Amino acid sequence: MNNSNGFGDDPKDLVVLGGSKTTTMQEILDGPYRAARQQARQALEDPAFQYRDGLPKEEYREQVMDWVHLLAEKGITQTGFPADVGGKGDLAGSIAQFEMLAHFDLSLLIKTGVQLGLFGGSIEALGTESHHQAYLGKVMSVELPGCFAMTETGHGSNVRGLETTATYDKGRDEWVIQTPTPAAQKEFIGGAATHARMATVFAQLRIGEENHGIHAFLVPLRDERGQALPGVTLSDCGEKEGLNGVDNGRISFDGVRIPRGNLLNKFGDVDAQGDYTSAIANPDKRFFAMIATLVKGRVSVSSAALAAAKSGLTIAVRHGSQRLQFGPDGKPELPLLDYQAHQRRLMPHLATAYALTFAHQDLQQRYAEHQGEDSRALEASANALKAMSTDSTIETLKECRKACGGKGYMAENRLPSLIADTDVFATFEGDNTVLRLRVAESLLKGYARELKDKKIVKAMGMSGVAVHIAGQAIWNAVEHNPVQARKTSREHLTDPKFQVAAFQAREDRLVAGLAKRVKARGGDPTEAFNACQDHALALARAHTERTVLEQFVKAVESTSDPKAKAQLKSLCDLYALSRIEANASWFLEKGILGPAKSEAVRDLVLDLCKEVRTDAVQLVDAFGIPDKCLGAPIALT
Repeated sequence: MNNSNGFGDDPKDLVVLGGSKTTTMQEILDGPYRAARQQARQALEDPAFQYRDGLPKEEYREQVMDWVHLLAEKGITQTGFPADVGGKGDLAGSIAQFEMLAHFDLSLLIKTGVQLGLFGGSIEALGTESHHQAYLGKVMSVELPGCFAMTETGHGSNVRGLETTATYDKGRDEWVIQTPTPAAQKEFIGGAATHARMATVFAQLRIGEENHGIHAFLVPLRDERGQALPGVTLSDCGEKEGLNGVDNGRISFDGVRIPRGNLLNKFGDVDAQGDYTSAIANPDKRFFAMIATLVKGRVSVSSAALAAAKSGLTIAVRHGSQRLQFGPDGKPELPLLDYQAHQRRLMPHLATAYALTFAHQDLQQRYAEHQGEDSRALEASANALKAMSTDSTIETLKECRKACGGKGYMAENRLPSLIADTDVFATFEGDNTVLRLRVAESLLKGYARELKDKKIVKAMGMSGVAVHIAGQAIWNAVEHNPVQARKTSREHLTDPKFQVAAFQAREDRLVAGLAKRVKARGGDPTEAFNACQDHALALARAHTERTVLEQFVKAVESTSDPKAKAQLKSLCDLYALSRIEANASWFLEKGILGPAKSEAVRDLVLDLCKEVRTDAVQLVDAFGIPDKCLGAPIALT
């Protein structure tokens, strides 16, 4: 990063000593995939990566596509694919590079994500060797631009309800792809409006009168001249709130025929006689196994959203450190960051960005090494972190814009485009509300599995099991940890044992309360859960905040240099206590906090904001965002 900008010390001054090696704060945040990030930073130094504000959408789309080709030339597009097809086999490194692209242009990020993560990723995850050898090289080189056609006009999150059909014609050994109703057209498909020549299409696999459920098929859309193929109707979704460098479109199929081998057949196959086979006999398990392979998209989007928040924070913190306003009588004006109210609006967001960084490092590592890990647990973690990260980014960027006043409203300072481009992150790759409900469901089911007593499970039902186990967890949280309602000392409030125990107690009580409510409703489980969704959403938030805190605590404990450790500890305390403060009414209601303790938490949050402000410029510089990517004049000298 170019740090000749006059804003504080170089992040190299923030060090943690590990043995004989000196590690910068930037290296701590880059994590184990620093080399991949550095490759992306260097690639973005190419003069071709320049902002051009105000482009018409058609020209913007072509600019973004040119950038994708340039990334392919620089080897960035190869990182995550297997070595046997010409890739580098570095899954987590590819996510780290994807995150770095978010510091430059979010349309480029999404366009690249569609090509590599969704189109290429679906071929790799759902296809077999013949598909890998035939297509993945062309995906990496962008010789074959593609898209990912799952969402329909009438169905988004409910993938099982998709209406598009793929019917096997035994006489011609082909699949016939059909859009049976207007609601079944594929909609908001990135790449479909202009560039994609092939799509991974999710459709109901039918053989005769039998429906084998959702499967994925490779369906050509355009010829090499860019013309739609027979039976394929393509249209443009037009201007959007943001991301107008991405060509979102609609797709309909009318009797489109593709070879039998275009079925991505890892989880289900059909032979020439029309016989369907699958290694997973249970159709429910088969469906969830197929969907679980696509978790990379949520991991990647979550990381990219955090990168956008870091860009906004860097702009706002640097601006606040130099923008002067008022001051004591007869004395110079003060930087905005010296004002308590300004610290209050930005520093908790900075602490959250650091907290989420370490949570993402853990998730990326688990994803890269997920062999043997329960895919349900990995998917639940990805769902939880995606929802928290993207919602946090939206909130953070809006506060950064306001913290920069009128300057923050100017396009040249990038905050308006960051806000517009990230707003949709709350709904794509899974609507955050739906993801949180799935997290809550998985928590209840997890308690049932932990009991390991089939007779009790059958007798009590899933809800009763959750009550039983969660009740034990509550007893442990309340009776056997340092959550004490009246202790107000700083030593106690900054003790990670207190912080984690408070977060855990909140999660345990919420899961027990949810289970009781669902059980009390009786009747149809879906209707019962639907009547308690407010509770389920609160549980999912509590669970995610607790897991994020635990990763932050681990990061602090593993840092050996006293200065860096103290800086990370202040950030960790600010994250933990600001979340307790935000949920103070709940903690007071449950007796975990007394009034005096709640007031002490609020006062300490203010003190921690002031402490973090001292190193705030260094801390945002450590994000390692090249000034060229940052772009905003108010963040530069």
